[in-house]
Amino acid sequence: AAAAATATQDSLLNICMDAKHHKTKPGPEGQLYGQCVLWKDNACCTANTSVEAHQDQSYLYNFNWDHCGAMPEKCKRHFIQDTCLYECSPNLGPWIDQADNSWRKERIRDVPLCQEDCEQWWEDCQDAVTCKVNWHKGWNWTTGTNQCPKGAMCQKFKFVFPTAAALCEQIWSGSYRYTSYHRGSGRCIQMWFDPAQGNPNVAVAQYYA
Repeated sequence: AAAAATATQDSLLNICMDAKHHKTKPGPEGQLYGQCVLWKDNACCTANTSVEAHQDQSYLYNFNWDHCGAMPEKCKRHFIQDTCLYECSPNLGPWIDQADNSWRKERIRDVPLCQEDCEQWWEDCQDAVTCKVNWHKGWNWTTGTNQCPKGAMCQKFKFVFPTAAALCEQIWSGSYRYTSYHRGSGRCIQMWFDPAQGNPNVAVAQYYA
């Protein structure tokens, strides 16, 4: 039983999910761009994906951050970081779940985000504007990019997401879970870290696996 448990545990570590742009297995990517560079030693994303993660209107998902007017840069960097973590991290195995989308077979669910990462995201985005709580579905895609559905009102994030937990847990339909764990605790996934110190999420994935 112990051997089987170890095998299951290993199968959750250092893997890429089966989704739209992910590589089949993680490995070094010397040319990762911008905020995605944290994962260059071992990544599930390609250099191309990392460049596209920084575009306002990228071919990755044709998703427009500026659907209610220009999103402030200090807010946008969190969404870029969130995209880099999702596309590049090989440490999300314990939270990979089946997805019923035409464009991906797997998704992440309830990834425990460090409190600081979530709070800072909310702090920097509270005055950005959106018309939807769940950004995964319900958009008007008739133009080929997401637009607010009819009758949806553009409001500041702080009214749409009254707390940091609301933002992190609702915006991508439960992909993240807000935790009271702190960075460096080994109990929560960091969206941001210093690659010179190594990737702290490796140990977190091991703990939950």
